[in-house]
Amino acid sequence: MRFSLASTPLIVHCCHCRWCQRESGASFALNAVIEAERVRLLKGSPVLVMTPSASGKGQRIARCADCHIALWSHYAGAGHALRFVRVGTLDDPDRLPPDIHIYTESKQPWVAIPAGARAVPQYYRRSEVWSAESLARRERLLGTKG
Repeated sequence: MRFSLASTPLIVHCCHCRWCQRESGASFALNAVIEAERVRLLKGSPVLVMTPSASGKGQRIARCADCHIALWSHYAGAGHALRFVRVGTLDDPDRLPPDIHIYTESKQPWVAIPAGARAVPQYYRRSEVWSAESLARRERLLGTKG
């Protein structure tokens, strides 16, 4: 599988929720949220696997058909319009540090969030966190504000 991002993501989440810990098998998940149309498939085709989620609505995880590594997720709220791309699957993951740490109330106690990093105990209001450009891109895509 090979893919690329055609633009910068809307936002990059470092999610410390217990579901992301379970899904990733690690202490957090680092996801770049981006419009599906801006993810360019270069080689291969992912397999979509439906898995449970904390919301009860489930999520579809796109996995490499050969190695089964999770590449991105689709959550029920945005359907297939947005992808939550696993930053670690990119050739240069260092280019996408987290914009915000979310669900820090359930982070592992030994994880240290850097001083000055934006962090919230649970989730947040998009209108208070996302850039104006990202909000406008989301509104164009989904037709909804906030």
